[in-house]
Amino acid sequence: MTSDILVEFKDVNIHRDEVVVLQNINFTVSKGEFIYLCGKVGSGKSSLLKSLYAEVPIHSGDAKIFDYDLKALKRKDIPLLRRKIGIMFQDFKLLEDRTVNDNLSFVLKATGWKDKHKINEQIDFVLNTVGMGKKGYKRPHQLSGGEQQRIVIARALLNSPQLIIADEPTGNLDPETARELMELLHNISQTGTSVLMATHNTTLIDLYPGTVYLCQNEKMYRQEQPKSDIEIIGE
Repeated sequence: MTSDILVEFKDVNIHRDEVVVLQNINFTVSKGEFIYLCGKVGSGKSSLLKSLYAEVPIHSGDAKIFDYDLKALKRKDIPLLRRKIGIMFQDFKLLEDRTVNDNLSFVLKATGWKDKHKINEQIDFVLNTVGMGKKGYKRPHQLSGGEQQRIVIARALLNSPQLIIADEPTGNLDPETARELMELLHNISQTGTSVLMATHNTTLIDLYPGTVYLCQNEKMYRQEQPKSDIEIIGE
């Protein structure tokens, strides 16, 4: 792979419990690229995303991410791979029994950070990046859904990832808040961090253009059709 290509899949097949999820996948993710992954529930979007951080194995084909071969990845290397990826979940997965600052500190310490001053500096940096610089003392239940999702983005940015993977990040948000989050993610991609986002909300594609792939009938292919066609097929 060239230095600008972060992910490259060639003729990749993904199975879950012996069931074919996606087959003959061919796609790349370039530095700073914003990619949408569309398709119905159960079409394989989440399985593809999980394959990138080695939660779902590659059944066959050639699958590379950064300097790692996903088919030959050793268990000891999985944490190292995941430190290069920021992962956003639709259901937030924030720890409710601690503050925002403590949530973020927990992640940094778990990924090898030890210097307390540097930990605090990095937390301040990512919270300010997502417009939540004054909310670190609050607990998740004291924040709105949109604010919690901003914290999720901040958490994804903690280790300065090359790639952010977002699984339906706007699914539980109202339209205005969803647009604010998309604006933030697009701005992040323009600084050089790639974003791969699974979504049902095809309106966002019109507002924030990017590369579009469609998962359908065990296949994944680059979408060249008009946006209105994506809505019909994808939802």
